[in-house]
Amino acid sequence: MADETIPAAPRLTSQVSAGGCASKLSPKLLDRVLRALPPVPNPDVLVGFDTADDAGVYRLTDELALVQTVDFFTPVVDDPFTFGTIAAANALSDIYAMGGRPVSALSIVAFPADGAPEVLEAILRGGLEKMREAGCAILGGHSVADKEIKFGYAVTGTIHPDRVKPNAGARAGDALVFTKALGTGAISTALKKGISTPESVEAAIASMQTLNRAACEAMLRFDVHGCTDVTGFGLIGHGREMALGSGVTLEIEAARVPLLRGALDAIRGGAISKGLRNNRDFAECVVAAGDGIDPDLLTIFFDPQTSGGLLISLPEADAEGLLEALPGARRIGRVLPRGNKPIAII
Repeated sequence: MADETIPAAPRLTSQVSAGGCASKLSPKLLDRVLRALPPVPNPDVLVGFDTADDAGVYRLTDELALVQTVDFFTPVVDDPFTFGTIAAANALSDIYAMGGRPVSALSIVAFPADGAPEVLEAILRGGLEKMREAGCAILGGHSVADKEIKFGYAVTGTIHPDRVKPNAGARAGDALVFTKALGTGAISTALKKGISTPESVEAAIASMQTLNRAACEAMLRFDVHGCTDVTGFGLIGHGREMALGSGVTLEIEAARVPLLRGALDAIRGGAISKGLRNNRDFAECVVAAGDGIDPDLLTIFFDPQTSGGLLISLPEADAEGLLEALPGARRIGRVLPRGNKPIAII
């Protein structure tokens, strides 16, 4: 019998550059435009776009509110199934960051008209698998023909109106806990440049595929004052939103911030994306960095993350309990009364 050739798994290489990274709009541009929009008062809008929060919250009854978000981007890895899982985990993250439970999602797809059907199928299967893990039903979606692949979801969750965890609730005296390691953006950029290592890519993929579900469920057992997920604007960008919204200063201990294996090496090797530069251009003005901070370490704090961890502000008395419930989490600092700058790196 002749040997049978096993067909190769579908890849994204022929569809989009390997390791391509979504180019988000500059936070400086978004901030300028959103500030110019008039408010639309509605007593049932508990969280809107005016607070730069992770998701919107709309009250249906005194016992029930909807949490809504949308997120999609171009591939950050070459394998289409893996890309689908990451896109789903990333979209779900905003619901978890608010303390909500995702219940339904609509897919958003941009795919080349002449693209390989098996590639699109693998992307959708990856997303379906991660949504199934989250217990979130996919109801449908919308697709367009586009030369550049983009994929993600609009996700709806539920929450009790009194249990919303906004980014603007941090209080002086709180501890800061971060639930994942930084560096997915730098490693994805290094992959695109061909300077990544298999170990670093494996670590980044594992992190991006991990739902923030466990972190959300754990934090809800404590008196959390504020929470945000660290995604496209990086640790500093999202920390800025928390600090400004709460009227406090976040003091971050640089040596305590967990980093993915190979992330710092990627920065030192020049894997600095346009998104990182945009984040730094926008948010560096709010940062006071202590003497002796490694410049490359400071740089990675601006690195845009995909499916990043939750940055949680909660009372000192609850911090150890949360860390015990989440072995991978780290305490990275504390919340102080507003000082000279909204963020202090020591």
